[in-house]
Amino acid sequence: MSEIPPFTGFPEEAFEFLRQIAVNNNKAWFEAHKSDYVENLQRPAQAFVVTLGERLRSIFPAIGYDPRPHGGSLMRIYRDIRFSKDKSPYKTHIGANFWDGERKGEGSGFHFFMDAEGARLYVGHHEFSKPLLQAYRAAVLDERQGKQLLAAVAELRSEKGFEVGGEQSKRVPAGFDADHPRADLLRHKALYGRSPQIQVKTLLGSGLIDRCLEYSRTLAPLHHWFVQLAGQ
Repeated sequence: MSEIPPFTGFPEEAFEFLRQIAVNNNKAWFEAHKSDYVENLQRPAQAFVVTLGERLRSIFPAIGYDPRPHGGSLMRIYRDIRFSKDKSPYKTHIGANFWDGERKGEGSGFHFFMDAEGARLYVGHHEFSKPLLQAYRAAVLDERQGKQLLAAVAELRSEKGFEVGGEQSKRVPAGFDADHPRADLLRHKALYGRSPQIQVKTLLGSGLIDRCLEYSRTLAPLHHWFVQLAGQ
């Protein structure tokens, strides 16, 4: 791979591509504009991964990243439509993952999501595997870990524009006390923190890196909680 230059911002053409693929979501259009995707989205995203990845490591030394266009930090633009009612073949957004530890997909990490309207930084999990769900519930019940998670969630919710999300059951799962002081956390099937939206004007310049670092510091307590959970 040729040397990847420092990130200087996504070009305005990147957002025009994302707007256009939303209304021209078919193979013929994409193949005719694939070079636009590579030049205006994929290559700047690779630079973003390297630049932000190195800066994140100054705060979170175990953060991993991989700028390869396939099999690395970057999400594929091709949708998996095998089990989806929506047969649109392409995503109308891009994403990049920065994971904690040596192996991608294990433990917590930061996820950058960008579409034509802006971007956000996430931390945590959009879906718990069965083993992780079991470990999560046990940790919520543990007095020390449970209180730490409750504090991290409360702190994040107190920050302007930050949100805590994740699929929840309507009721506390069977076998757990419905009146438990952390019953709301027990209902979660996934849990993540989300930053305020990053406006397109910020995405156009190198200042995006500083904004992501700022938001990562606010998301850090929840990230560290999941890192500790994965290390048990």
